[in-house]
Amino acid sequence: MTSIDTATNPSRLRIDVWSDVVCPWCYLGITYLEQALEQFDNADRVDVVLRSFQLDPDVPVHDDVPLVTRLARKYGTTEDQISRSQEQIRARGVDVGIDFRFDLTARGNTMDAHRLLHRAERFGSARDLKQRLFRAYFTEGEVVGDHDLLRRVGLEAGLDAAEVDEVLEGDVHQDDVLEDRLEARRRGITGVPYFLFDGDLGLGGAQPVDRLVRVLNAVWDERIAPGPQGCGPGGCEA
Repeated sequence: MTSIDTATNPSRLRIDVWSDVVCPWCYLGITYLEQALEQFDNADRVDVVLRSFQLDPDVPVHDDVPLVTRLARKYGTTEDQISRSQEQIRARGVDVGIDFRFDLTARGNTMDAHRLLHRAERFGSARDLKQRLFRAYFTEGEVVGDHDLLRRVGLEAGLDAAEVDEVLEGDVHQDDVLEDRLEARRRGITGVPYFLFDGDLGLGGAQPVDRLVRVLNAVWDERIAPGPQGCGPGGCEA
């Protein structure tokens, strides 16, 4: 796993993002981040690292309990309240081009999806794969733990078939997923999405695009952009 410490590469900004592929706020939050980066002048010097977080690590790959029922049980509320919350999320999705189809979604285990995302990280395609997994789950009603689905979206995201099969036919990257979850607990992260800028500035929740742009600029100006007389975060030149 890549270290969170950015001191060894002070010319780049790193953003670690903890999320789960069955979390609608994560879909919104990561989409907002992508849109914020489109407005950020130094986006080509930003590294977004996706970290694993499992909201329901013990559910089976195929969960037959209706999503609203499971969520109502989990959060101690009613199915009507869950449905109203989903409608609010759906409306937010429309604003950014996300078609939330909660009537199709069925919760399932996300371990294998996260393991595949770790492999995609090696090839710089994790962000594309994450978006594809979000769409498969929230719009197309796919089971994100199903290996046929994971093979298909892995190839669509640009992974080699042999790489995908190596992940799905064993337990490679399981330790990486568990380490991400452990790191989240160490940092007191109990909900997602969670954004960690430059190793220590944390923001929880699906932050609006304009706020993310302000944070990007502030962190860049404070820690990355060179100061007067050739001074930067790594020191000053003679």
